[in-house]
Amino acid sequence: MNDRITEAELDPLFVERWSPRAFSAQQPTEAQVASLFEAARWAPSASNFQPALFLYARRAPDLARFQSLLVAGNAWAKKAPLLAYVFARRHFSNGKENATADFDTGAAWMSLSLRAHQLGLCTHGMAGFDHDGAYEVLGVNPEEYRVIAAIAVGFLGDPSSLTPELAAREVVKSQRKPLAEVAQEGVFRVTAAAAR
Repeated sequence: MNDRITEAELDPLFVERWSPRAFSAQQPTEAQVASLFEAARWAPSASNFQPALFLYARRAPDLARFQSLLVAGNAWAKKAPLLAYVFARRHFSNGKENATADFDTGAAWMSLSLRAHQLGLCTHGMAGFDHDGAYEVLGVNPEEYRVIAAIAVGFLGDPSSLTPELAAREVVKSQRKPLAEVAQEGVFRVTAAAAR
């Protein structure tokens, strides 16, 4: 059920995209997987540096290795047929720190997520994983890259496969803060809701 209400005109793509926890075992096709990362590749970035690095797994033993990094609270993500970790490259090619690396990597993730929705797939980004262990397990140099998030990708599954607590959260899609808390014209002012 989608009872989300927008405060301004918006393409349904943005409102219908959501982050479920119930995934089916159905595998995305090779073409679908390629399209996800192609969308991420075309995201905007400072100086067109494209700092995002997506490492993903769909088959054993890689999938088990990727799953081993998840915290217990995200065990549901082990049912997703594709699990990815996204990293941001810390420095430009000339060695200068890339101050917008995380921002640009977030744009790539959003592009991937929206493309997934267009393809009938679901995504769920997560911060609940072993951040330190991700470098060693996935073979990434922490001096060069910063791990940002884990991402579960797949087709929507049956909520009854989840714990009762998580299944209840699948019924109603999350809402958003009022627009005035997200964007304000002019200098910052505290809104009544933000002051609480």
